Amino acid sequence: MVANVLACLFIFAAISSSVAYDPDPLQDICVADLKSKIKVNGFVCKDDADVTAADFTFDGLAKPALINNSFGSVVTPANVMQVPGLNTLGVSLARIDYAPGGLNAPHTHPRATETIFTLVGELEVGFITTANKLISKTIKEGEIFVFPRGLVHFQKNNGHKLASVISGFNGQLPGTQVIATSLFAASPPVPDDVLEIAFQVDAKVVDTIKANLAPKKKW
Repeated sequence: MVANVLACLFIFAAISSSVAYDPDPLQDICVADLKSKIKVNGFVCKDDADVTAADFTFDGLAKPALINNSFGSVVTPANVMQVPGLNTLGVSLARIDYAPGGLNAPHTHPRATETIFTLVGELEVGFITTANKLISKTIKEGEIFVFPRGLVHFQKNNGHKLASVISGFNGQLPGTQVIATSLFAASPPVPDDVLEIAFQVDAKVVDTIKANLAPKKKW
């Protein structure tokens, strides 16, 4: 079942690459040299002599991730950082696992449209347009939902068992901005008075949210 789903998603990704947001490739392959300090719009290419099959494969989406955070969801990416061979190809994948009640908090992908395919479970999903209209529904196993590039969106597992999806993107590195953490856990921090006015709350509420979202210390 999982193999068939992944095959369908790779076919979708291949078709969508013709209208991908990323620039078209100018050669057969351009495996990312992730160690290079040279910065371009993407990554510089490895020498072809150093390219191997390992640059084009990744097994990290095969199993559910361990969920141990307060949101109750974990995203396992399969973008150019995990699969260097995706460099310049304009596609990537991810797996998202949700505990019962788990939330993939409101966020955006500034560089790609996202399509999710439900592997297991049932999810409430939605996105908000720039006119502040919520487009939302409940999706079940075997169903897909599309989140347009750059729009705020979310997924929530309202069920009593684990849920999982595979996400496809028309970008090799979609980028993710989680709204709450971007605003309340930025470094350097967004000024408190900006947040107080924007959210119409007092300083105590801002402090509480910042404390809850602050990166946890590792001992």
